Amino acid sequence: MYTSGYANHSTMTSATPVRHSRVASTQASSGLISEVVYHEDQPMMTQLLLLPLLQQLGQQSRWQLWLTPQQKLSREWVQASGLPLTKVMQLSQMSPCNTLESMIRALRTGNYSVVIGWLSDELTEDEHTRLVMAAEEGQAIGFLMRPVRATSTATRQLNGLKIHSNFYH
Repeated sequence: MYTSGYANHSTMTSATPVRHSRVASTQASSGLISEVVYHEDQPMMTQLLLLPLLQQLGQQSRWQLWLTPQQKLSREWVQASGLPLTKVMQLSQMSPCNTLESMIRALRTGNYSVVIGWLSDELTEDEHTRLVMAAEEGQAIGFLMRPVRATSTATRQLNGLKIHSNFYH
């Protein structure tokens, strides 16, 4: 399974945090959506950035939901990463449309501290708004994982924090 770093809507070399509806808090008191654009050949960058947050969120009583493409999370990887095996739930998603709708439903419930889903395309403004509203309603964090494309160019920038990957190597 690949994990990855944060990003925005411009071409990047590795990972950078992106779209935030609000500044993240450890308790996800108001909800947050962030898109994570990553290079599949650099999974360690994402692990360095996301795992500490996921470990901290694992201390909450709520679940962590992973809506993965076709890969299966390894029990060994989850345990070695310091994530609570008893609070990590995984569902395999076959299509991006199902992933988006599943994320919205899961975020809205409030049963999950974090919902992680993989998408191949950028979100529309309407899709992003629906995710933000669901995250705020469920007081949860949503991470959209998307592989970077060599031809990606910035089409629009939503409000957010950027941490450029060149600071890390």
